Amino acid sequence: MELLDRINKANDIKNIDQKDYKKLAWEIRQFIVNYVSRTGGHLASNLGVVELTMALHLCCDFPSDEIVWDVGHQSYTHKILTGRKEDFSSLRQYGGMSGFPKRSESDCDVFDTGHSSTSISAALGLAKARDISGGNQKIFAVIGDGALSGGMAYEALNNAARLKSNLVIVLNDNQMSISGNVGGMSSYLGRIRTNNNYTGLKEDVEKVLKKMPHIGKALTGSIRGFKDVIKRILIPGMLFEDMGLTYVGPIDGHDIKQMVSAFKSASKMKEAVIVHVRTKKGRGYMPAEKDPATFHGVAPFFVRDGSVRSKAADKDTYTDIFGRKIVQLADKNEKITAVSAAMPIGTGLSLMAEKYPDRFFDVGIAEEHAVTFAAGMAAGGLHPVVAVYSTFLQRAYDQILHDVCMCRLPVVFAVDRAGIVGSDGETHQGIFDIAFMNSMPNLTIIAPKNAWELENMLEWAISYDAPVAIRYPRGNACMDFSEHKEPVRYRTGEWLIRGKDIVLLAVGSMVKTAMQVHDALKEYELDVSVVNMRFISPIDYNILQEVCYNHDIVITLEEGIITGGFGENVMRWYNEEGDCDMRVYCIGLPDDFIEHGAVDLLKRKYGISSECIVDSILKLMGIE
Repeated sequence: MELLDRINKANDIKNIDQKDYKKLAWEIRQFIVNYVSRTGGHLASNLGVVELTMALHLCCDFPSDEIVWDVGHQSYTHKILTGRKEDFSSLRQYGGMSGFPKRSESDCDVFDTGHSSTSISAALGLAKARDISGGNQKIFAVIGDGALSGGMAYEALNNAARLKSNLVIVLNDNQMSISGNVGGMSSYLGRIRTNNNYTGLKEDVEKVLKKMPHIGKALTGSIRGFKDVIKRILIPGMLFEDMGLTYVGPIDGHDIKQMVSAFKSASKMKEAVIVHVRTKKGRGYMPAEKDPATFHGVAPFFVRDGSVRSKAADKDTYTDIFGRKIVQLADKNEKITAVSAAMPIGTGLSLMAEKYPDRFFDVGIAEEHAVTFAAGMAAGGLHPVVAVYSTFLQRAYDQILHDVCMCRLPVVFAVDRAGIVGSDGETHQGIFDIAFMNSMPNLTIIAPKNAWELENMLEWAISYDAPVAIRYPRGNACMDFSEHKEPVRYRTGEWLIRGKDIVLLAVGSMVKTAMQVHDALKEYELDVSVVNMRFISPIDYNILQEVCYNHDIVITLEEGIITGGFGENVMRWYNEEGDCDMRVYCIGLPDDFIEHGAVDLLKRKYGISSECIVDSILKLMGIE
């Protein structure tokens, strides 16, 4: 890695000879593959933008110039070129380097990202701040064609067309988001990719004109209007230019010289410019090239063949359970449809897509549209299920409230990755969904204690004629408590253990934790009750009333933030409605952004592991 050894801080790449760029790109790819194989992380997306990132760094002076990376899945080369290669051993580990851009990590990271389709808006804001402040720095937004399916990107493009100063929008076109791209923009870019008529004709005409003595240069500049006419004849749509944006491309995203030339030219224009580059996701590592969707985000793997280093026991995840169950229900009910926002594999809907393609809809990275689209189907008599990660559902807050709940439409939200998810960190922890949905009228929120209950909750939710959200965690499904199979009934919890003095009211993933706490407290001669509340909202008030007869202390357990959560609802009921004097304690997560790290470690740090809860209860009871 002789060339990479010379990259120790920002702008060092400019000391590399141009003839060595290909070798440096190769060394960077080897570096990324080697480190991600040990820690896990986003691989294919980062391998695809090595030359693109190098070209940007050759055009920029850091930290004065600014790059906003959409989502941030592709920022590893940027981190390497800005002096962070020594930190890659701690990539996505607790206390280590984030897998996403972080302003707190480097002054070369200008904006924290993690969710899609935000880069153009942020870069446009940075451009306005530069102009008002009298700066002259270059500003780039790097957005993938997958992220360009998100509506927010078009809102930003609409405003960028009015910009009278420079902003360069780099469209990284690899024909992928996480899975393959869908929709009209994908088709449009596909036509541009394959249409070389205009590019070839333009180059031929310019070569001939430039050879004409005296008048060639002048003629080359005077035919701009004629070229625009040719564009509209030979390239369908010319959407970007019709919006008022200057479009350059498509160009080879692995040709550094070509990109440097395009970026430098685009940076001199007093307007927003789109530079369209074509890259290959997973480039340089054959397993990732062959299967970029699988190698988008990977666990530690063997470099020789891409196989997982320590394969977990072959157990069903909650995602697996959901994916099979929705197909079983769809077999019997033709009104069931399924909606994904560019994540059919991640949310378990690939089986539904395969068996019922006419009832499965991947809308691209467009959560807001997904929800209102589902609301429209529900209004038309169907029963849609929107499968989405908790962290991405928050992008559609208004659509859930206004378009689904206000109309009391029977849309089911399968809220995957609810709770702490681990190494992706702040932008992906699913800890806010209870709080932001809890206040929504007409919305029922439920959480299963195990695999069996998820299946039955989904079946119940489909039969219920109003909105329902089912939240379940990432990872292997709990298979315990097989003896507890009370039917799922509206607003009805389930007693698991009847004791006295203390009662644990738990929801979802915290039911298993509550049972562990119960067992641990036996040796302290504490007789603890455990209730699987099932319904986060509305709460089973009958159980709350029944608790009063034999208990003095209520402890609520939830894997979400406390403010606005399940525990606060319980506390409010006892304070305002209950006719008994109960001491209520809420155990959950702090109202904060939780960093990246292993799930078990984070649960211990934030006090929701069984050991921490036992310690809290013993302290509460005055027991050493």
